[in-house]
Amino acid sequence: MTNKDDDNNDLAHERTKWAEDRTLLASERTFSSWMGTGLGSLGLAVGMQAVFGAMEPTWVAKSAATIFVLIAVMLFVSALRNAQETLKRLNSSSAEPISSNNLSIIAYSLTVGALGACIVLWMI
Repeated sequence: MTNKDDDNNDLAHERTKWAEDRTLLASERTFSSWMGTGLGSLGLAVGMQAVFGAMEPTWVAKSAATIFVLIAVMLFVSALRNAQETLKRLNSSSAEPISSNNLSIIAYSLTVGALGACIVLWMI
């Protein structure tokens, strides 16, 4: 009986490790989706400026575009924080997680790009 209990415990432990790997990979997909949503918001800001930029007064279109740039920045920062928290909580057994530094580089690069786009939108 003890041997069977040990086998069941080993199987349960193995399933738990697989579940952690699946959760880790799902977190990375979620991070990617949030980055994509942020880029979509940034694209909307640029498109809004392109379509409504000639409108008078010009600050209205620029303000609306700025709101979408700020939404993009919030999405980038939130995605980074959530992904880093998940990486801290989970232990990978066989899946190779993306490093926290790489997540930071991605999120901060997109944030700087979004803020640069905002500056360009106001200069036009």
